[in-house]
Amino acid sequence: MGGIKTLDNNEGPANHWCRIVMETATEKIIARLDHNNFKTLEISGEKWKNFGFKSYQSLTYPKYDICKDVLNEKFDLIIAEQVFEHLRYPYRAAENVFKMLRDGGYFLITTPFLIKYHPMPDDCTRWTETGIKYFLSEAGFKIEKINSDSWGNKRCLIDNLGEWKEYDGRFHSLENEKDYPLVVWAIARK
Repeated sequence: MGGIKTLDNNEGPANHWCRIVMETATEKIIARLDHNNFKTLEISGEKWKNFGFKSYQSLTYPKYDICKDVLNEKFDLIIAEQVFEHLRYPYRAAENVFKMLRDGGYFLITTPFLIKYHPMPDDCTRWTETGIKYFLSEAGFKIEKINSDSWGNKRCLIDNLGEWKEYDGRFHSLENEKDYPLVVWAIARK
C-alpha cells in the first residue's frame, strides 16, 4: 500500500502539516475495508490511484459536475477529498454520490474547517465533525452508519494563515486540540 503523499487541486505541499493526521487516518480506514475488491471512483484527484482497488476511475470537478451529473454505474467506494467545500450545491452532490453507491458501499469525504479562504474556483462551505454527519444524513446516509473525525491544533492554525506549511516533525506538533479543527473527514456507508 505505502503512504499516500500527493495532494489534489495543487493546494499545497505533498506533506502539508494540516493534512498529515487526516491522511494517515483515512488510509487506515480504507485499508481495513475489503478495498482490493472495490470498484472505486475518486472525484477531483488521483491520490488513491495506486491503493490496490479492483478498479479505479477518476473524474475532475468542474469538468465532471458532481452537483448535477450521476454516472450510470455503481461503485463500492467514492472518494471526494477537499472537493465539497468548493461546490455551490454540496447537498445535490452528496445525493448524487449516494445514488452512485452500491448497497453497502462507502463514501469517504474530507474537507477543511479552520482553513483560510481558497477559491478554486469557489470556496463555499465548511462543516464541523458533527455537522458533516448531519449533512451526509440529509443526502440519504443513515446517521448510525457515518463515522466522522477531525484534527487540528492552535499552532498549525496560526502557522497556516499565511501559506501552506510543509510538515517537519522536528518543529510541528501533531497533537489534536479539539477546539481548533482544521480538517474534518467522514466515512459513510450506504
